[in-house]
Amino acid sequence: MDSQELLKQYAIGQRDFTKVNLIRLFLTNANLIGQHLIGAYLIKGDLTGESLIEAYISQAKLNQSSLQDIAIIEICIISAEMIGMDLSGADLSDVDFSHADLSWTYLGGANLRGANLSNTDLTGADLRGADLSRANLIKANLDGADLDGACLDSANLSGADIEGANMNRTVLTGAIMPDGDIY
Repeated sequence: MDSQELLKQYAIGQRDFTKVNLIRLFLTNANLIGQHLIGAYLIKGDLTGESLIEAYISQAKLNQSSLQDIAIIEICIISAEMIGMDLSGADLSDVDFSHADLSWTYLGGANLRGANLSNTDLTGADLRGADLSRANLIKANLDGADLDGACLDSANLSGADIEGANMNRTVLTGAIMPDGDIY
């Protein structure tokens, strides 16, 4: 399915795009509410500036896609594969990313306040300047992640792997560290 076909189907009321193949989809600045993209392939797509509201993207593969400056509200991204994506500057507050693979993903300057990143693979992720206040990072893998200048106020890092992570200038006020101590 290409971009035009997706927009056409959406315009006539179609919301369920479960397991659809949307490789190299180009949908910048679209407003798509209530999409069901469970198990869909959105590899190398460009969804820059899109608004994903009340969407279900669980178990989808979004590898190497660009979702820069995207607005995501009430969305479920559990167990999604998002390797090498560009989510820099995106509003991802309160999004459930639990068990997702966000390794080598660009999240610089993203708003991840209150996001559930428990058991998420963030190996090598670029989180420079990201806001992770109150984020749930329990058992997250942050090995080699770049958290330079990130804000982790009151974040929960219990059991997280932060070995090899760059935490220069990282704000950790009130954060629960991997060993259970409060910073």
